Amino acid sequence: MGRPRFKNLVSAVAVAAALGVAGAAVPASAATLNMAWSQDATGLDPHKQTAFASLRLLELVYEPLVRTDGELNIAPAIASSWEFSEDGKTLTFKLDPDAKFSNGDKVMPEDVKASFERILNEETGAAARANFLSIESIDTPDDETVVFNLSQPDVPLLTAMSSINAAILPASLIEAGTSGTETLGSGPFVLESWEPNSREVLTANENWAGGDVSLDGINISVLPDETAILAALRTSQVDFALINDPLVATLVPNNPGLTLDREPVLNYHVLQLNAEDGAMKEEKVRQAISCAIDRQDVLDAALLGEGKVTGPLTMPAYATDPSELFCYTPDLEKAKALMAEAGYEDGFSAKIMAATGEPPTAASEAQVIQSQLAEIGIDLEIEMMELNVYIDRWLKGDFDMTVALNGGRTDPYTMYNRYWTKDGNLAHVAHYGDDTLDSLMQEGRVETDPAKRKDIFAEFSKHITEVSPWIWLYTGYSYTASNDKVSGFEANPTGSLFGLSAVTVSE
Repeated sequence: MGRPRFKNLVSAVAVAAALGVAGAAVPASAATLNMAWSQDATGLDPHKQTAFASLRLLELVYEPLVRTDGELNIAPAIASSWEFSEDGKTLTFKLDPDAKFSNGDKVMPEDVKASFERILNEETGAAARANFLSIESIDTPDDETVVFNLSQPDVPLLTAMSSINAAILPASLIEAGTSGTETLGSGPFVLESWEPNSREVLTANENWAGGDVSLDGINISVLPDETAILAALRTSQVDFALINDPLVATLVPNNPGLTLDREPVLNYHVLQLNAEDGAMKEEKVRQAISCAIDRQDVLDAALLGEGKVTGPLTMPAYATDPSELFCYTPDLEKAKALMAEAGYEDGFSAKIMAATGEPPTAASEAQVIQSQLAEIGIDLEIEMMELNVYIDRWLKGDFDMTVALNGGRTDPYTMYNRYWTKDGNLAHVAHYGDDTLDSLMQEGRVETDPAKRKDIFAEFSKHITEVSPWIWLYTGYSYTASNDKVSGFEANPTGSLFGLSAVTVSE
């Protein structure tokens, strides 16, 4: 149990559904959810994955110590309780005594320790390593207690631990070195098989401590064409689907028997600039780009207006009104003047990188930005590439500009320290850093007063948008569609599909 069978076959189910062939779906069962999405996972190691498609799959199989609920509060997962010491330098967890991996082995403190030691090991290449650098040592005094000893108070640490990038893996899996090829988690489902870019088969984890899972399993078809997903929903070949394209999502309510769930999310669309190379090393050039971008126009063209223009911080508790940020009202004359002051009155040429499929708006975003920046003499060549190629290039920071959809978090430090601190493991992707950003991030990390933290991160937002290493664009929605047989799903502002653990399917 827990070891997926890898195949290079193309799923007949997915192909037939994409072509609209009737009767090709997996036979329906009262307790089996037939599901579809357009982007498949790019890998199975929860500590390394950054693609949303991977995280959505892995969060059904693995669990972190805690999770974020639908109200953006920290809720129990593997841990049943937790407590910071009075000085904020010790964080103690009590594990759920019933928490087990899908093979029946109890989740032990040694598994937690091994998982975080793996994340902190620089050789692992863990996506969220920068979130946990305050951890100096980990104690396991008994079979249900884990104590994290910290170098300093670290208010956002608990939020960071709610990510699937902080999933708890069995120590035995880590020791065997099979974390990327074998799945063995304590989540609500077991990954029985994975045919890349075709389908996944999940079965209920009978050992899950989170409660009874009403489903026997989930059969997921990967259908890159989301119009084919809608067709499969219409013909009941698919019961539930994740929709990325707002053009398709807006068609769902027009179909009797189908329901669209539309949830604002913390994830953000952004234009990332390489501020370490060429013209964009000049602050005034980056500022000119910010002033030339009409964010609302990008949102309207790429997402049909389905969202809102955003600053860097997307969580309600810390968000700054965009009207208070640098050049959020387009100003072409100011942009041209800044270009001239920087010595680029004749403009320059660059490439803008975008992925196909996720988000489906990437090509449109790149095209609108290409048109807008042409107004100030910037000649952009659009590079479209498959998601796995894009991610590889993005992780290397190998781009002039790129449009990206990045994950939001409930805490500003957890959301951005990997980019905007000197020790951030994705600082090379951010392509920019300065003492002010680093200092503000560190201040916000240790400050315990909520009002003071809000002021600190408001200053962070104003500073980073003024120096303009990235141009934040907008936030959108997550869309899920289901037929009348499906009930119990609750969407989450993080975009998580963990709510599938509570779904039931009727005859």
